[in-house]
Amino acid sequence: MAPVAEQSSRIHQPLAPLKVYIELCLKKRTLDNFLTYLLRWIEHRKASIHLCCKKLTIFAMPVENIMKVLNMVQLDCIQEVQVNWIWHLSTLAKFAPLLGQMSNMQRLHLSRTHISAHEEQEQKVVQFTSQFLKLHHLQDLSLDAPSFLEGCLDQMLSCLRSPLDHLAITNCRLTESDLTHLSQCLNIHQLKGLDLSGVTMTDFSPKILCILLEQVAATLQELNLEQCGITESQLESILPALSCCSQLRTFSLCGNVLPMAIMEKLLSHTTGLINLSDEFYPAPQESYSPHGALHLGRLAQLRDKLIKIMRDLGHPRAIWLSSSPCPRWSNKTFYPEEPFLYHCCMSA
Repeated sequence: MAPVAEQSSRIHQPLAPLKVYIELCLKKRTLDNFLTYLLRWIEHRKASIHLCCKKLTIFAMPVENIMKVLNMVQLDCIQEVQVNWIWHLSTLAKFAPLLGQMSNMQRLHLSRTHISAHEEQEQKVVQFTSQFLKLHHLQDLSLDAPSFLEGCLDQMLSCLRSPLDHLAITNCRLTESDLTHLSQCLNIHQLKGLDLSGVTMTDFSPKILCILLEQVAATLQELNLEQCGITESQLESILPALSCCSQLRTFSLCGNVLPMAIMEKLLSHTTGLINLSDEFYPAPQESYSPHGALHLGRLAQLRDKLIKIMRDLGHPRAIWLSSSPCPRWSNKTFYPEEPFLYHCCMSA
């Protein structure tokens, strides 16, 4: 009789829920017919079917409808979230609790966040940043125009629970203290990619940027300092730290105003970076007239001088010179002039 009882027990054991995977792209303001039908179908079968999603992309859908959809999704299955829409800080705060339930998320990209006048900011920022305490697998974090982080970046950094591979904080104002906290954050010491484009650093002490580069020198592969207002003296100060980034492959300084003299020093200091394959630099300051017009003849002369410098250094390399924001980062607007691509190869 014992074998029969054992067999009966196996027969009545409930089956694990069936997992249905979809890629969610919420780009309409209202739920379309398919999504409406799918959510109703899942709702009537919640015990036996779990709706799973690895990548979530959000465009114009109101946060109320987003929450309706995500309430039917197994949030711990989500590994990547992209919000490609301008949200108010209040909207981000409403979305934050759902974000915290995405415990296996590896990549998070948030587009511009708008702060309304007289908005109660501090509490909403805490609602958002505190969710990072639950994201133990986060590797890539990209925040475009997060204006609410000015002066309180440390609040978010202190909540990080895993080392990041890539960090982008772009097109916003940060304080010198914010950059100091970034350089002190233990979870950025293994960064492979760092993008601070559009963060004005003109008045920052170069020492802070030096310390930041020193912290990531062993692993950094991509560095974007485009349109940061970096000055000649600042760049000269960080060149020793930059030359220690032995894994660096891609480097952009487009959109900064730099004279020929500092560009010569830049080429000299980076010649030892054997992995550096993509270099994006602004046309030298001397290429422009006093009124800001690009002088193509003068640019050609300076280009030839740079090529001679690279040949004398004896290291094959390719550089872009551009009078516009850099083509490497396609989300930036650039002028119609084609950037210049120059290869400098060692002679046989």
